[in-house]
Order: sequence, then structure tokens, then C-alpha cells
Amino acid sequence: MIPFSLQQLTQITGGTLVGSNIDISLVTTDTRLIEPGALFIALIGDRFDAHDFCQQALENGASALLVSKKLPLSMNQVVVDDTQKALGKLAQWVHQQSKAITLALTGSCGKTTVKEMLTAILKQKGQVLSTSGNFNNEIGVPLTLLRSQLDDDFAVIELGANHIGEIAYTTSLVQPRITLVNNIGESHLEGFGSIEGVAKAKGEIFQGLPHDGIAIINMDSNGMTLWQPTLKGKKIVTFSVNDLSADYSAKDIHVNHQGQASFTLLSPLGQKTVCLPMIGKHNISNALAAAAMAVQAGATLNEVITGLQVPSRVKGRVEAIDLTDNIRLIDDSYNASVPAMKAAADLLANYIGKKWLILGYMAELGEESKSLHREVAEHVAQFHFDYVLTFGQDTAIISQRYSEVKTSNEQYAQHFNTHEAMIRFIKQHLADSLQETQAENKHTLLVKGANSSRMGQVVAALKENYA
Repeated sequence: MIPFSLQQLTQITGGTLVGSNIDISLVTTDTRLIEPGALFIALIGDRFDAHDFCQQALENGASALLVSKKLPLSMNQVVVDDTQKALGKLAQWVHQQSKAITLALTGSCGKTTVKEMLTAILKQKGQVLSTSGNFNNEIGVPLTLLRSQLDDDFAVIELGANHIGEIAYTTSLVQPRITLVNNIGESHLEGFGSIEGVAKAKGEIFQGLPHDGIAIINMDSNGMTLWQPTLKGKKIVTFSVNDLSADYSAKDIHVNHQGQASFTLLSPLGQKTVCLPMIGKHNISNALAAAAMAVQAGATLNEVITGLQVPSRVKGRVEAIDLTDNIRLIDDSYNASVPAMKAAADLLANYIGKKWLILGYMAELGEESKSLHREVAEHVAQFHFDYVLTFGQDTAIISQRYSEVKTSNEQYAQHFNTHEAMIRFIKQHLADSLQETQAENKHTLLVKGANSSRMGQVVAALKENYA
């Protein structure tokens, strides 16, 4: 990170320095990550107050504290009114010292994949600061910005949200020059209230654009009616899988038997063939989004193609693993939304052999939960999967609907109230089937669900038993 002094910190945050004016080159909010000389920021949450851990921070080697009240400890302290707001102000200042071209993105689904693609492209050109893991909220974004270096060429910052105003706040810290809303879908409806609320919240990312800023718009999924006032006078660049009139689009789309897509990328710089290393046709849209952002940041078409073809393994996000010669596991257990659940079913349909769709529930959908799970059920019902297994109260409609339309006694649709029961069923049916040796008895198991549905337990059990 870019070093600063405690006196600078008081000026940035409007705080008061108690103790000596020392230099800081490491900041943390976690006492487990403290190294000698670090500044420990004592955040206050709904169920914790990190001021209670400041003594531990001192014992672990911290040389200074950022606190909201003076503590009776013999160490340097900067006292502020609100440590979370102070964290944001510090992160904003640190990042502004870098000369990096800053790109920010959000969306209902696919934003982490776009971030990884975009980062891989821009690494062809220079040094890139990029969001790690799920550090995309009001705490994670500032912690990402604090990793800024003076010689960064680019910063790729992912912004997430579960309530109105969150992206407006994080965008004000990031101050991006290029922004993207990847898509609009039914996610976090409890916090946003409606699909219009989702569009409004995601569109907050455009509020931080400078007069010469660039907005990347998905013609297949957007909230332009709501965004027009904010985007007035800004440069708009479009992408679409379905509309060839977009600035970035795709033709000659093919998906192989392993679910990997290839297509011809059409762009203002020309057209070239792309073969995506990750699985899922839906990643074509993500690739177009990444290409559009990268070119606006100065990437060439060859750099775009090279970056898009770099393998990206993000745990729990459409990760294909061959457990045995006969069992392929597709781990997509990180999260779930209506578009993502439909895309998972579309992906599974590409595989040969026996197909297992194993679903946990979608979370934070509020009063729309039942109807949105029913929408997924109707989509799944059009396929001929061998197994459709579900976990979670509202998810039951998916297996129930599939039970109504299945055409063979060798197709199974079943709902489970516990992960343990689901795991036992899977293991037993795999054991029975794998006693046979025909090629058609190859199995592909796709596991998906919201984080809170803990479908990762099913993934872990399968890995432990077969890998």
C-alpha cells in the first residue's frame, strides 16, 4: 500500500492524534492479520465492537489504532467520530495517490467473472489492482483500495450491494472513469424491494462518473429508463449477445460437449474468434462486457483475446472437476439468482451421460421468493435431466414440477430437508449406477444455491468421497 503518517491520517479523517506521528505502511481490521507496525482500525458492527480487541492488537504488534474513543492503552491513537467512515476516507485518499485508470463494475450476477476476465486482459498491459474474493461491500471496497500502489496502471474494483445507497457510497470512494452494470436480475429483493429497486441501486455506480466518464451498458439487460438522467452527457458503450447493432456483440456461437463456448467477437477494433476456457454459454455476455471495458481502458484486440483465454478458477463459480473417470462435478455453489439458476440448467443440458441438477434455494427474494422459484421450475421442466434434487422450502416447487413432467421411471425428482439426506441419496444412486460400465453411465453433477443454503456441504462431501 501507499504509506502515510498518523498526522496525515488525522487530516484525512478529521480526527485527533494521541501519541507520536509515526509512518504507517500496513492497515488491518483483523487482529489475526496484524504485523509489526500496523495500524489497527476498530470497526463496530451489529454484533461486535473491535475496540474490545485493541489490547490484543497491541500485543500482536500493532503500532497505532484508529478508534472512535480514546482508549487507556499506551500506544498511538487517532480518534475519530466513526471508524467505518474514516476507513472509507483513508482508502479514498490512498487510492487517489495512484495514477491508475480505475474501472468499477456491478450487476446482479456475473460481476466476479467479468472482474477476473477484465483483470486478465489488463495484465497484458501493466500492473493491476483487483478486488480479491468477495471484498466488494462497504468494508471490502475500502480494504481493496488500501492495497493501491503508486505504480498501478489499472484498478478493477467490483461493487456489490444489498441495499439502496451502498453502491453510491462505494463509488464515491472508488471514483471510477469506466463503469459497468453487467445485468439486472432478481437478487437481494428484500433489500431493494423490486426489480426496479435493483436497477436503481446498481445504477448508482454511474453517479461517480466524471464528465468524460464511460458507461458500459448491456443491451440485453439494463435499466436505461431509470439511468438516463445520470448518464446524460456521458459516453455510452453497449454490448449484447442478441443484438448485432451493439458496439460489442457475438456471432458464430458454438458450445462444445463440455459446455465451453466459442464465438466471433465483433468490436470497433475488428473481429476475432474467442474460445473461452470456462464453461457456460452465459459467459459470452461476461466476455463481451470485459472486452468493452478493457478496450475503453486502452487494450488492443489481441490483448483482449489473450486475456479472455486465460483460465480462471474462482472457487464455487462454475468450476468443473473430474472426480473420477465417470463422475464430473460442476461446483456453482457460491450464489444463486434467477438468471444464474436458468443458466445452470442450460449448461447442464450440454453434457452427455446422466445429468444431475442439484439445487439449493435462492435467498433474499422477499415476498417474490415463491414466484421466482416457480419461474426457475418452469425453465427446468423443459429439460430431460436424470436427477433434479432440491433443498430448501421454496425450492421444493422445482423438483415437484419436474416430477410432473418427467417422461421416464429412470428420472428422479426429489426434495430433501437436510443436506445429509441429499448426500446419502446421491452416493447411493451413484454407487448403484457405477456398477455398470457403459459409457452412457458417465455422470455430471451440477450443484448450485445461495450461500446461505450451504450447498458447499454437498460439494465437499462429493469431493471427499470420490476425489
